[in-house]
Amino acid sequence: MSNRIFQTVIHQMKDIIGRTIGVIDENGIVIACSEFSKIGESKQRIREELAFSSETVVYEDYTYRFITVGDKNECIAFVEGSDTHAAKMAELLAIFLGNIKSLYDEKYDKGSFIKSIILDNILPSDIYIKSNELHFTNDENRVVIVVKFMPSPELKPYEIVESLVGGGESDYVINISEQDVVIVREIDRAVEIEEIENYSKDLLVRISNDYGTHALIGISSIVENLKELARAYKEARIALEVGKVFDIEKPIMSYKNLGIGRLIYQLPTTLCEIFLGEVFKKGSLESLDRETLMTVQSFFENNLNVSETSRKLFVHRNTLVYRLEKIRKLTGLDLREFDHAVTFKVALMVKKYLSSKPTKF
Repeated sequence: MSNRIFQTVIHQMKDIIGRTIGVIDENGIVIACSEFSKIGESKQRIREELAFSSETVVYEDYTYRFITVGDKNECIAFVEGSDTHAAKMAELLAIFLGNIKSLYDEKYDKGSFIKSIILDNILPSDIYIKSNELHFTNDENRVVIVVKFMPSPELKPYEIVESLVGGGESDYVINISEQDVVIVREIDRAVEIEEIENYSKDLLVRISNDYGTHALIGISSIVENLKELARAYKEARIALEVGKVFDIEKPIMSYKNLGIGRLIYQLPTTLCEIFLGEVFKKGSLESLDRETLMTVQSFFENNLNVSETSRKLFVHRNTLVYRLEKIRKLTGLDLREFDHAVTFKVALMVKKYLSSKPTKF
């Protein structure tokens, strides 16, 4: 990843410096250069020469200088020319790239630390110690967002999300799998889930417009310290799964807004099967055709209002009453009664859950 950062900086500076400039890695290979054809060339001898010099080395009309990160000489910056101007440019380039590398390494270490927390790969007692080492503020509001790409695009999902949101100092983009990327955001205490949902909507639009691919998003509840990020990650994954089962048309699902679907998702399948067997007569649910089920859905969406539902369905009121009566005879549930309607709604969701058999996390 640092190779890409170096190349971006080199590309931006080449016209200003007006000479060929570049970077050599710890193996003596050119990893970034304003002259693309030189990338990949071996310069092992330069490392050997610089090992005996504390400042710069001039070789074959190029000036070389170590890029120092902390107390360690890591990469090498080079500038075309053997004059004093080339020496000054090499020094400035080395200092500038060293600072960038230092900031990147710190960000990378923090990202790795966050990943260890959300995947439960670090002891709770070590979180506090490590957070102090990395200068993390422990008690800040954060939210976990899981982005699942559908299907996996040509570019790596991590690179897509990193390019869109990776610039923020308090945003951490974490690669989880070929399709899943996690964003951990530090947010103000006044921020509500609705604002996070709007942020997620904007992200999906940019993913679609800029990269021509689609994704789903699961959002955790807001947590107040680093230790709770593991729970938040599980919540975001559950939001994705529950949303896929019960709200397949919604690309963004928040754990906070899952409602009764979250409860059903956590029930044992055997208990769900017993519930369905007790609510419905044998085969009564299966006997309902698609048109009847669509009628039921519309009836629920219109708050059990017969007149409004018949208007939305473009059917006569008596036709709707006939369909509801048909359901009552088959199932024993009169959907015009609130308690019966609730039972039927929950039963449909349980049936959907059993049919999907989602993987739990």
